[in-house]
Amino acid sequence: MFSYYLHLGMRSLRRNPVLTALMVMAIGFGVAASMTTYSVFRATSRDPIPQKSAVLYNVQVDNWGPENTEKGEPPPALSYQDAIALLRAHKAERQTVTYPIGISVIPEDPSRLPVREGAYATGADFFPMFDVPFIQGQAWTLDDDERHASVAVISKTLNDKLFDGGQSVGKQINIDGHLFRISGVIQDWAPQPLFFDVPNTSGFNDGASVYVPFNRAVDLKLPNSGNNNCVADPGEGWDNYLRSECIWLSLWAELPTRVAADSYRQYIAGYGAEQQRAGRFRWAPNGRVRDVMDWLSVQNVVPPESQVSLVVSLGFLVICLVNTVGLLLAKFMRRAPEIGVRRALGASRLHIYAQFLIEAGTIGVAGGVLGLILTGLGVLGVGLVFPEPIARLATLDPMLVLLTLVVSIAASIIAAFYPTWRAAQVQPAWQLKSN
Repeated sequence: MFSYYLHLGMRSLRRNPVLTALMVMAIGFGVAASMTTYSVFRATSRDPIPQKSAVLYNVQVDNWGPENTEKGEPPPALSYQDAIALLRAHKAERQTVTYPIGISVIPEDPSRLPVREGAYATGADFFPMFDVPFIQGQAWTLDDDERHASVAVISKTLNDKLFDGGQSVGKQINIDGHLFRISGVIQDWAPQPLFFDVPNTSGFNDGASVYVPFNRAVDLKLPNSGNNNCVADPGEGWDNYLRSECIWLSLWAELPTRVAADSYRQYIAGYGAEQQRAGRFRWAPNGRVRDVMDWLSVQNVVPPESQVSLVVSLGFLVICLVNTVGLLLAKFMRRAPEIGVRRALGASRLHIYAQFLIEAGTIGVAGGVLGLILTGLGVLGVGLVFPEPIARLATLDPMLVLLTLVVSIAASIIAAFYPTWRAAQVQPAWQLKSN
């Protein structure tokens, strides 16, 4: 019966091409608007490291006091003295401190100009903590961190530039005039949102091409290329900067169990109390230890415009469906004589439901095809509304294609329920008498 009803539906659609075109356009435009904005919302609100997001925690310590913070929320980064103290305590299974550095990579060939590259100073635990994929070699070791070794990890793209994609482990790279031994090469890696450096990137960035040990970067006084926030003038010189209350470092800890996380939170509270007793903090301890998704939520990584656009587009889809309900009602009720004859010949109301819902489904398929085309155009044009780092994340992948078709068919069937119910209430006797 499905194929028979499908045949009847196709014939009915061809019988009223203008009405059919209006319904297909209403569904197609409504679905395209909602799917385009959903593609952006999905990209910005996804879990960037789903396999470990529940065991990775960002650490905050309030070293500014309530007069310099909002709603009791600690600063989003740490000062050097707090980060170092927490690192040396070794209260987490793995831990790393990170900050972005602006560097120039100087090629061995003197005829080639230095290349400006994004880079991070971090710790050896950074790579296993965040599951960074290696294609050559490995990360430097904790012993390299302690020895302040001049080692580096570079990206595949930089390896292609400097070494034509060949084996580069053990070779040297010149960073701002300082030689670093390459310990490993990673795939071009930049999880989106870029959860480990939200304060400097707002969550969206192309990542980095070079990673060097934090201790070595501090020794070389490699300046922070990200946000540098101070409540007071730190004074002149690098040493004064390190001793200041300026915040510029991100600290992450890997805590594999809830018990470990609770214990670490107690330690952070105790650390704040210790600083208060020492006279450094004049306020009650105020620290936070949040997992990846909580951290992204608190930092409002999902752009407000994507949320507003999604709500508006869903409202537009509802309006389109209301219009489709009216068009389907007009179309189905014009066929009341046909329905009366079918009922008089023995068709049940269930048969009427099946026939008209299948017909609505064919409209949904056509609307879905149109919606896919319009969604593709919409994805290409999101750069007109959203910043480029966010716009490039929106893609028309197989999952979005499938979702577009499902939403289109489901929307058309939902829109058809009331018109179909009205059609099923047609009284055969009245229609036979009037005709």
